[in-house]
Amino acid sequence: MPIGAVLGSLSFLPDRTPTTTDADATDAFAVLADYRDGGVFVGHWAGSSEWERHPVGDEIVVVIEGSTTIFFLAQRPEETGGSGDEEASAVLGAGDLVVVPRGVWHRFETPDGVKLLSVTPQPTDHSAVPPPSD
Repeated sequence: MPIGAVLGSLSFLPDRTPTTTDADATDAFAVLADYRDGGVFVGHWAGSSEWERHPVGDEIVVVIEGSTTIFFLAQRPEETGGSGDEEASAVLGAGDLVVVPRGVWHRFETPDGVKLLSVTPQPTDHSAVPPPSD
């Protein structure tokens, strides 16, 4: 299945929020293929996503067009001077790839729009607010 053709068929979701429902976003996302316990997905949006994590495997994210900032929520161990959860971020532009480790909470902020491809294991946990430490 040609990735460009599928991306071209997506509707742009201009105002994604952490409370956007699957029904509201259905035309902005598509499944390219099933893969292992999840799938290969594409999406086209601007705005902010909810927090999510994938408890059974790593997620691969590739930006195809535009840019986004991905935020990770990581717990620093107390023995290293950590005081609980800390956010780290990375700005991703066209052609950039990031691997989100299994079980790491993450979210996206995308002010101007992005088209991306992800290889995402299922199930996915979601949270509209910063999740508590495990």
